[in-house]
Amino acid sequence: MNKVKKAIFPIAGLATRFLPESKVVPKELIPLGSRPLLHYNVKEAILSGIDEISFITRQKQTGALEYFENNEYLEEVLKNNNKEKELKALNELKNLANNVKFSSFIQKRPTGDADAIFKARDFCMKEPCAISFCDDVVDSNVPCLEQLQEMFLTCGRPVLALKRVPPERIPSYGIVKVEKIANKFYKIKSVTQKPKVEDAPSDLAILGRMIITPDVFDYLSNNKDAMQKDRSITQALGEMAELGKAVYGYEIDGDWLECGDIISWYKSFIKMALKDEENGEKLRRFLKSLKL
Repeated sequence: MNKVKKAIFPIAGLATRFLPESKVVPKELIPLGSRPLLHYNVKEAILSGIDEISFITRQKQTGALEYFENNEYLEEVLKNNNKEKELKALNELKNLANNVKFSSFIQKRPTGDADAIFKARDFCMKEPCAISFCDDVVDSNVPCLEQLQEMFLTCGRPVLALKRVPPERIPSYGIVKVEKIANKFYKIKSVTQKPKVEDAPSDLAILGRMIITPDVFDYLSNNKDAMQKDRSITQALGEMAELGKAVYGYEIDGDWLECGDIISWYKSFIKMALKDEENGEKLRRFLKSLKL
């Protein structure tokens, strides 16, 4: 079995938790440290062997494609003004995206990410496909999708990224009921969305990375009515697992930087900013000076 080469990025959501900023800056372009959220996740995908990426967008939402397009005019301005540091950053972005093919599909109405992903079924061409949600950035030595790739090569079935969460955070996530297969590798039996702590089947939460197989699109095709009700792809995969379809989960290594709401983004921004090679130490000294 070969590695997955295609990835879908569902970015059509309205990001209402980030209003009013998200009226003009879509969430995938909100900065995390010195780069937008989208940058980290596309870089992760590329480092994991992905060479085709499709963005699922709203109408007139073009920023993701524009971010990775060459801007010859800007390059020329930077050269003429001897802006070497800025030109280096621009060239690094160009080199990152140089061997990747980008495309986009439009989700006309915000009816959930399962519907958004279904819009890209022709892009996948009956091949397995990675899914990456920009709400989540994973800071790890081995890219998150690369970790899932290794599991997929073993099982050849859908694989979801999992991470353990403390009890007080369980009601914020999709939580899986599992059967342990090997170290950090599980067969998923069901998915419960935002359960009460006492009702949770485990402390393993689903984060925004997965690899799906063509039969997932078949399942979605047979449940189109349900997809009009803000249905998530994790709900669909949980239903498939309950029907006896093999769906797996892998407890990934790395620091999960959540950006789905303002306070989570604040925390993740500070973490990432402190890791900045050029400015991290300056920020650390500033934070200490505040004597919080």
